[in-house]
Amino acid sequence: MADLTRGARRGLLIILSSPSGAGKSSLARALREWDPTIRFSVSATTRAPRTGEQDGREYHFVSHEDFEAMVARGEMLEHARVFGNLYGTPRAPVEAAMAAGQDTLFDIDWQGGQQIKESALGHDVVSLFILPPSIEALETRLRARGQDSEEVIRARMEKSLAEISHWAEYDHVLVNDDLATCAEQVKTIVAAERLRRGRQPWLRDFVRALGEEKEERA
Repeated sequence: MADLTRGARRGLLIILSSPSGAGKSSLARALREWDPTIRFSVSATTRAPRTGEQDGREYHFVSHEDFEAMVARGEMLEHARVFGNLYGTPRAPVEAAMAAGQDTLFDIDWQGGQQIKESALGHDVVSLFILPPSIEALETRLRARGQDSEEVIRARMEKSLAEISHWAEYDHVLVNDDLATCAEQVKTIVAAERLRRGRQPWLRDFVRALGEEKEERA
């Protein structure tokens, strides 16, 4: 009888992008509540911590000099400048998670997503882009945060339009007009991507064992 043991798979790199205010942080939280084994990639940044943020939880807060040194040493999987600050993904934790079969979730913009897709790890990526139901709704959400000045909100709205222009570069595109519905769609996509034949290396041996079982029964 064929061995029914399911072997380990490589970890999946889940890229979740959207214009600011479209709900990707809430969707990322819902995805990790659905499956707590999904590891959240904590980015490094040169911006100052906001009230309530902790180093190593929301971000790894580093100086410009340290960030640039990490890039020079090849320790960043991706990096970009956003609103005058540097953001990037440390490479080592991602590679360790993949080797252990653990999925990693990235809350990054199109620039970072593109860099990861073009890297040696690109074949392990599934990318999702979240669209707002309207530009008006996007601006309303940004203002409801109560965190940013009028100048920052205008800058974020301009960046949002530029971000939306890259929607076609993603594997899956969803409209977040209802958070609960959109969250279920994200979960469905992740579950299906995990089952792709190429992400289940144990299948080859399993099918071979089925053939051997058939020969034994002949």
